[in-house]
Parts: sequence; structure tokens; C-alpha cells
Amino acid sequence: MEFVKPSNQMQQKIVGIIGAMPEEINGVVSLLSDCTQTSMGMRTYYTGRINGIKTVVVFSRWGKVAAAATVATLIHEFNITELIFTGVAGAVNDQLHIGDIVIGKRMIQHDMDARPLMPQYEIPLLEKTFFDCDQTQSAIAVKATATLLQNSHLHQLISKEELLAFNIVSPRLFIGDIASGDQFFATSQQKKQLIKQLPATLCVEMEGAAVAQVCFENDIPFAVIRTISDVANEQSHIDFPSFIQKIAGKYSKAIIGNIFSNY
Repeated sequence: MEFVKPSNQMQQKIVGIIGAMPEEINGVVSLLSDCTQTSMGMRTYYTGRINGIKTVVVFSRWGKVAAAATVATLIHEFNITELIFTGVAGAVNDQLHIGDIVIGKRMIQHDMDARPLMPQYEIPLLEKTFFDCDQTQSAIAVKATATLLQNSHLHQLISKEELLAFNIVSPRLFIGDIASGDQFFATSQQKKQLIKQLPATLCVEMEGAAVAQVCFENDIPFAVIRTISDVANEQSHIDFPSFIQKIAGKYSKAIIGNIFSNY
């Protein structure tokens, strides 16, 4: 008899949450009730419930391979039915500023290049260049993020002094393309070259499109939420560590909390 895996609609709802740095998931872990830990593949998976919903939270480590391996484990070992990636990114679109938030619409691997065998950016065998984020998941993330960015909520979470240290006054929400690759953008030239090739890109990071590919191949709906930590130029390495510590983790915790309130 052939085994047929039950559809996501038939399975118990289990949400996987990933961040590429510990600071991006520590606050989220604190939301878990009845939290247990499982060590596997040099990672710690935190399992519990948020607002009564079974949830698994994990720090994936940096880069596409690390993120893809982590998502595969969440799918095949923890049986997640949907995924949220939360973390930071560097802005390449000039409209974005530190403290803004991008909800992914489409994900692309900007360092995928198998020419002349196939077009630049196309994923071998899949014949896909972009991976679409799940519309339902993304709509919930948009609502959760908009709630955070209301001044009354934001200033309850982070002091005015901390926000002003990064020139964050009225952070905004954007929805659009996010590009991923195993490269930290730290020069204006890198940014200009990417925009020349992929002009619709809002921001860059190192994991999201790999996560998107694994979710696509396993029919797992996903959302990618990125907080702008730097503007992908020569100052990026200076802004990045401090922002992660003081701002990004608080953003992630608040947004995830809001998402689970809307489930």
C-alpha cells in the first residue's frame, strides 16, 4: 500500500520560526509556553506553544546552505505546516531606511548563475527565478507589522532615545522583492550592481530565497519578514551589530506575537 502524506489542511497546525542570528529568535523563544529543547545537526530547536499553537523556533546560522538545512529539518523532523522567517536585511532601494520593515513578495537568489546552461538567476531543474511568498501568510504578517509600527506601540517597545540613535523616527512597511545570496553587502558598488541587474529588489540578505526554495519543493506556505538594519554600504559593518542587539530582536518578538494573535 502506498503511503500518502496528509495535506497541510488535514495536519495539526505546527508553525516553524527561523532567525539567522540568536538575537533574532531569543525574544521569540521567550513567547513559548511549555518549552522543550531538541539538539540536532548543531542546532537547538525550541518547541512549545504560542497562543495555544504548536511552534518550533530555531536559530539557523548564516547563509543559504545553513538556512536550507534547518528548514528541511523543520519539515521532515518536526512536521511543520508553515514557516516564518524573521530577521534583518540591508536596504538596496533608496526609499528604505534603517528601522523600516520589508515583507517579502518574491524571493530570488542573486548569486545563482548557471549560464550558459540556463538563464541567470534560474534555479536548475525547477525552471524558476522567483519564489512567491504565501499570500495568506504575508497578509497576516503585514497586519502584525503595521500594528507594531504605530507610534503608540513602537514607543512602548523601544525607547525614543534608542530609536533616535539609529535615526528611526517614523519607520515604514514595504512589500516587495528580496534578494538572497552568500554575500554581505558592505559597499555602494555592490548595491549599484545588484540594482542594475534586479531593479525591483528592496533589500538583500543571506537566507530567505533558499528557505523559499525548500518550502516550495515541500509545499510549505511561508512568509519572510526583514527589518532593515543597514543600507548596504561602507557603514554597514558599523551599524549592523548594534542594531541587532538593540532593535531587531524586539521587532521580531513583537511581530511574531502579533501574528499569533491574528491566527
